[in-house]
Amino acid sequence: MLPSLAIPAFTAASAMGTGLAAMREALHGRRGGLAPCDLPGMPEGIWVGRVPGLEEVVLPEALARYDCRNHRLAELGLRQDGFEAAVAEAAGRFGAHRVAVVLGTSTSGIAETEVAYARRDADGALPADFDFAHTHDLYALPRYVRARLGLRGPAVAISTACTSGARSFLEAQSMIVAGLCDAVVVGGVDTLCRMTLHGFNSLELLSKGACRPCAVDRDGISIGEAAGFALVMRVEDAAPGSLALLGAGASADGHHMSSPHPEGLGAISAMRAALAAAGDAPVDYVNLHGTGTRANDAMEGNAVRVLFGNGVPCSSTKGWTGHTLGASGALEAVIAAICVADGLVPGCLGVKEPDPGFGVDVAVANRALPVRRVLSNSFGFGGSNCALVIGQG
Repeated sequence: MLPSLAIPAFTAASAMGTGLAAMREALHGRRGGLAPCDLPGMPEGIWVGRVPGLEEVVLPEALARYDCRNHRLAELGLRQDGFEAAVAEAAGRFGAHRVAVVLGTSTSGIAETEVAYARRDADGALPADFDFAHTHDLYALPRYVRARLGLRGPAVAISTACTSGARSFLEAQSMIVAGLCDAVVVGGVDTLCRMTLHGFNSLELLSKGACRPCAVDRDGISIGEAAGFALVMRVEDAAPGSLALLGAGASADGHHMSSPHPEGLGAISAMRAALAAAGDAPVDYVNLHGTGTRANDAMEGNAVRVLFGNGVPCSSTKGWTGHTLGASGALEAVIAAICVADGLVPGCLGVKEPDPGFGVDVAVANRALPVRRVLSNSFGFGGSNCALVIGQG
C-alpha cells in the first residue's frame, strides 16, 4: 500500500474560472462556465466549457517553439496561486533534479496538428514549420512544464483517456516510494479541438445545451478544457496541516472501447482500492465522474450505491466546467481540495430532478457540511478507472 502524500500547493484554470479564488466564487455562487460554442468549424448547437483569452497568452520567449493552445492553458494555470514559487521552493530544498513532472493529457496539442493539416502542400506534406515534437506529441506537455519551471527530474506523460489527470497522482506516489524523486508536479491539461468535438458528436453523446449530470432528463456531455496542477511530496517534508492525497486506486476492466461496465465493476474496484489505501476511513462527499450521459451516470450511480448506499452526498461538478477529458481528474482533485477547505458539497448545476434510479444521495443544491475527506472519481474509455481520496493529512 502506497503512503499518503502531502499536497502543499495546487491550482487550476477552467471555464469556471482561473485560480482558486475564481473557482471558489463560481462554486459558491453556482455560476457555471458553459456556453454555446463559438469556435469555428465545430458542430452546431453544442455548448462547451471554454477558457477565454488563451489566444492572448504568450509563452516565455525561450520556449516559443512549444506554442500551442494546450501549452498556453498550461502556462495560464502555472501562473496562479503562487504555484511557481511553491515549486521553486521545493526545487531549492530537494534539488531541481529531485522534482519530477507527471502530467496527464488525452489530446495534447492536436489542435496545432489540425491547423497544420489544413496547410498541407499539393503533395499532401505537412508544412515545414510544423513542430510536432514540441506541440502535439503527448510528451510535449510535461517537457514544456519541466522546462518552464526549471526542473531536471523525470518527466512523464500519462494518457489513459479521462483518468489521465487522476492517474498522475498515483504514478507520483510510486515514483516517490521508488526513490526516483522527492516531490512531483502532477496534474493534467486538455484543450478544445475539432477532433474531440466532432468525435463525441459522431457518437451522439453531446448534450443539446449545458450538460446536466445525474438529471433524470440528462442528454449527454459538454466538452470543456482545463489545466489542473498540484505539488505532492512526502507528508513529513511538508508543512503541518497540509492537504493530503490519503489514498488512490485504479483498475482496468476492459469492458468496452467506449461504454462503461453497466454494473460498474471496474469503478467499484478502483473506489475500494482508494478507500482501503486511505485506511477505510469514512468519506463525507463523493465527487462523481458524472459526465451527463445516460450510461456513464447510471453505471456510477450503481457503483456508489454498492459502496455507500444513500448515506454519502454526491454530485458532479461538470455542470460548471464541462468534461475536460484528460484534465478532469486533476481539475476535480483541486475542486475536492476546495470542498475540504470550505466545508462545501456543491450540488449539481441545472438539475431539477435527479435520476431516482441511482438510489444515492445526489445533491442538487449546495450544502454547507463538514467535509474532511472527498472521494473523487474518474473513468475513461477502454475501461480505465481511477479514484482519489483527498482530505486533511
